[in-house]
Amino acid sequence: MSSVEPLRERLVTVGVSMLEQAGAAQLGLRAIAREAGVSHGAPRRWFPTHNALLAAIAARGYRDLRTEIEAVQADSPRQRVEATGLAFVDFAGRRPEMFTLMFRHDLLEGAGENLRETVTLPLFRHWREIVAACVPDPTGVRALSLWMNLHGVAVLAGNRSLEAVAPGSDVPVLVIAAVAQYLGTPG
Repeated sequence: MSSVEPLRERLVTVGVSMLEQAGAAQLGLRAIAREAGVSHGAPRRWFPTHNALLAAIAARGYRDLRTEIEAVQADSPRQRVEATGLAFVDFAGRRPEMFTLMFRHDLLEGAGENLRETVTLPLFRHWREIVAACVPDPTGVRALSLWMNLHGVAVLAGNRSLEAVAPGSDVPVLVIAAVAQYLGTPG
């Protein structure tokens, strides 16, 4: 972390690191300030509430996820849906604490980052576009249903519940099966 990095970004970076190493329970404003090497009151300048800081950390996670999803390369629209679904589930598996925080809109709503408008809805619009490139989906119900299915796979795999109910499950196979359920089998 650069000493010239603006303090707001440094606090978010420290918060991301603490989230991923120790979990959301450790993300107090004071703990982050201590880890960043600043006074316990310093974060209040940018984050008037704890939830405001959590929202900024979640926004970083959304940007990271969006970057990974946009980097997906595929030879066909269907392969792009499959690869994007795999990237989504992989992100959740590699960064389970971040993934959980990102989708806690009950906690983050009104916290100052306007996550729904700035990151969640654009991410979902991107998803709708790639699904619609495979199958017409004017209402977006197919894209939403598939997203929900993949989110379920991500959560179950990320918190290791999948191991309890279906030991030996192959997560990529589940993703491909979900895509086939909503888009049909490849022809």
